[in-house]
Amino acid sequence: MSFARVDLTCNKLKRMADTQLKRTLSPFMLWGLGVGYVISGMYFGWNLGLAEGGTYGLAIATFFIIIMYVTFTFSYTELACAIPKAGGAFDYAEKGLGSKLGFIAGMAQNIEFIFAPPAIAMAIGAYLNLLYPSVNVITFAVVAYVLFTLINILGVKLAASFELVITILAVIELLIFATVTLPEFELSNLQSNPLPNGFQGVFAAIPFAIWFFLAIEGVANVAEEAINPQRSVLIGFGSAILTLVVLCILTFFSSVGVAGWEAVVYPEGSTDASDSPLPLAISYVMGEGHVLYKMLVGIGLLGLIASFHGIILAAGRSTFEFGRIGNAPKMLGKANGKFQTPMNALLVNMAIGILALFTGKTGEIITIACFGALTLYIVSMIAFFALRKNEPDMDRPFKVPAYPLFPALALIIASIALVAMFIYNLKLGSVYLGILGGSYGLWWLMKRNDQD
Repeated sequence: MSFARVDLTCNKLKRMADTQLKRTLSPFMLWGLGVGYVISGMYFGWNLGLAEGGTYGLAIATFFIIIMYVTFTFSYTELACAIPKAGGAFDYAEKGLGSKLGFIAGMAQNIEFIFAPPAIAMAIGAYLNLLYPSVNVITFAVVAYVLFTLINILGVKLAASFELVITILAVIELLIFATVTLPEFELSNLQSNPLPNGFQGVFAAIPFAIWFFLAIEGVANVAEEAINPQRSVLIGFGSAILTLVVLCILTFFSSVGVAGWEAVVYPEGSTDASDSPLPLAISYVMGEGHVLYKMLVGIGLLGLIASFHGIILAAGRSTFEFGRIGNAPKMLGKANGKFQTPMNALLVNMAIGILALFTGKTGEIITIACFGALTLYIVSMIAFFALRKNEPDMDRPFKVPAYPLFPALALIIASIALVAMFIYNLKLGSVYLGILGGSYGLWWLMKRNDQD
């Protein structure tokens, strides 16, 4: 073999290494990631839905959203096992529906994963501000962004191992919280002013019901880094959604049952909604100076950190895949040579997230992330049906149970939820469509120039 050919082969292998991710994730780590992505939804955000719909309004919305997520998760698992790539929804939609809808799905996924972390960072700042009131909330949030982006750059195994540890601790914290508050539970507290805005409050509460489970699909984005992805994703995904459903129900009833829904939305003497509902609930059981109160607030940060760190990880993979296939600048699709992680994508996502932080609009950031999530779910389920019809012989190591009922339910509920969100959040819906439409226009021009 000539030296020229050896050199050519080495260069080809180097280019492949620059766009490849390392397989290191076990099913247990995937469970940790799946629960970790979502668990912050138990610690904050959902309580803002109580202000919209009251106890009954949020409970009804959450009931249907749970059905959507259970059916969606098992349907999405089929796609993730059949097509284990870092792009997740983008890869599934492109294969099933073509490049245009593939771009829409991928961009919606990017919006969800990039806008969710700033909301969580604000909550991290709010929790830390309870312990250190002299330090500004935004300062804590920016420091968290830099620190956890760095951890993700250093390696996926380190990131996933860290995520697993703090997720386990966050789950334990929720169980301790329920143990402390459930003895004070009273049914009358659930029935106090249960529908403050009538039945329309059910629809207005939808984004905050979604927040209980937002980003569970991020497990699919690390399928490319899983050991035996077909087996690992099924076990990790399935066990994660079941864990989260139990924690959602437990957290909802143990929080609101202490003193009614207003008590976990508004701090005493304030009309501004809080980003720290669990400490508010605990304060009705024990004083803020109690050692257990401070311990629970401190440990409660772990739930926020778990999701913050996990979604940063998933967002990096999503943006990385967009760059790798040319739907975004190619530099975003380059893996770091030393750590084999999507460093460029992680840094760009961090910059956008920090800009969003300075708006200070937690509820609005959550809503935009939910618009992205629902778009992703709808396009993914349409792609699911298209692949079942057009590629019946595709290797599917896992097939969704109760087909076609499960994917059909997920598609119907997600579609109704998206329409309702636009009706009750017209301004934010317009902002979301502007981001999505503007991105699509730039992509179309870029593709057209490439063809010319």
